Amino acid sequence: MAEETNETGSVVYCPGCNMRFLIESMHELCPRCGMSVVWDGEFSENDPTQLWRREETETPTLAEHDEEDLRYLVGQTLGVYRCEGFLGRGGMGWVFEAFHADLHRRCALKLMSPRLFVKDRESLARFMNEARAAAALVHPNVVTTHALGEHDGLHFLEMELVRGQSLQHALRSGRLTPLRSGAIALGIASGLAAAHREHILHRDLKPDNVLMTLRGIPKIGDFGLAKRVVRAGRSPSTDTLVGTPHYMAPELFSGIPASPASDVYALGICLFRMLTGRLPFTASSLDELIATVTQKPLPDIRREVSEVSLEMAECVNLLLSKSPDNRPRDGIEAFQLLQSILGQARDLESMVQEALDDGGVTARVRTAKGYEVTVRLPDGRQQRVYIETSDHAATDRLLLIFTNCCPADPNYYEEALRLNAKVSHGALAIRNFRGEPHFVMVDTYPRATVDAEEIRRSVFELAMQADAVEQLLSDEDAH
Repeated sequence: MAEETNETGSVVYCPGCNMRFLIESMHELCPRCGMSVVWDGEFSENDPTQLWRREETETPTLAEHDEEDLRYLVGQTLGVYRCEGFLGRGGMGWVFEAFHADLHRRCALKLMSPRLFVKDRESLARFMNEARAAAALVHPNVVTTHALGEHDGLHFLEMELVRGQSLQHALRSGRLTPLRSGAIALGIASGLAAAHREHILHRDLKPDNVLMTLRGIPKIGDFGLAKRVVRAGRSPSTDTLVGTPHYMAPELFSGIPASPASDVYALGICLFRMLTGRLPFTASSLDELIATVTQKPLPDIRREVSEVSLEMAECVNLLLSKSPDNRPRDGIEAFQLLQSILGQARDLESMVQEALDDGGVTARVRTAKGYEVTVRLPDGRQQRVYIETSDHAATDRLLLIFTNCCPADPNYYEEALRLNAKVSHGALAIRNFRGEPHFVMVDTYPRATVDAEEIRRSVFELAMQADAVEQLLSDEDAH
């Protein structure tokens, strides 16, 4: 039997998604991830984590015989709060839209489930721990907790009311664009960074626990509400997992405690989902999922979505590294990594086009590493300038702009050093070109922050300086 039924279907629980679902037919698979769902036996009230928003088909309709239906509170007053609407129900309790009569502001009021408190005396401590953890964080990307209180035996949190929807809801229509995905991930990482600075772990980061404001700003909620997942055939007291399995880092399955790096892994799963519209690892059972996550390589994201840049793909690979030592250590480093990638979100092609399409260039050819640009100079001369991305790690990647002057004849070394002291833009260096050492004029910029105007100025100034050096040292116009 299912946990509860009603006129519109049956409620099942997915151990992979860590959520309840209302479904219409008695099939065996989760409608979201395809894992086998639980149909019979007692459900713990700790099974699903908080549902911040009622998400239509993903939130079960309450059975008529439910002993604890707090929706009767809509229209009533709890102390200084007037409950004006029901927002959702989750593992820890009920969430209402409320109005604070003294401060004249709307808020979200989370009420702890009285039935849960009766069944699990430790639940109140967890509820209060969530409040204290969240209250320590005041950040644009974290749902703000304003107050903790109790009225007529009902324990509650007053939280910021976020108008919008969950990230999970936004993903129902499929994947997001790489730029949008990166921007949302950057906001989530910023919120995680604030939490990790305060030595606070989330432990259950996933799209269900990220709210999107009407302006598209992500806000993390549900700090401290990670539930325990008991593996099939195991003792709840000796073999439990904390979190939502699809978003849990591999090391957590072996009993290693949660860490900032495991929160970073969950962020990586969120980013993978945004970019592809799917989870990287799925399975039909929890044990199979654990084996897949810990043993199988991460799918090649660019094979699925070709417009994902190499830099973004590398970022996803770092966030989802099997070893926590190879990931960014915490939200702070994850934020820095994503920030460097987002600086490269504008592709090189569009920047080069903006920089050079206003004249002065006779040809622009795409190469394996970037572009070869031919610049028109006075007296019929010309100079080829190369624009390439360096091979450094994503956070340290540079944009290299260089042009050849002439072969690096040792007889020119002394004069080249004198010229280098007079160069006002870029520098004169020696670089192998087609297997031979050449004098080159070179300029570098951080790939994450370079703009079209810097590219334009550098291309033309380097072209003129390199041509002058070529004339002086070799009296030719070969480059």
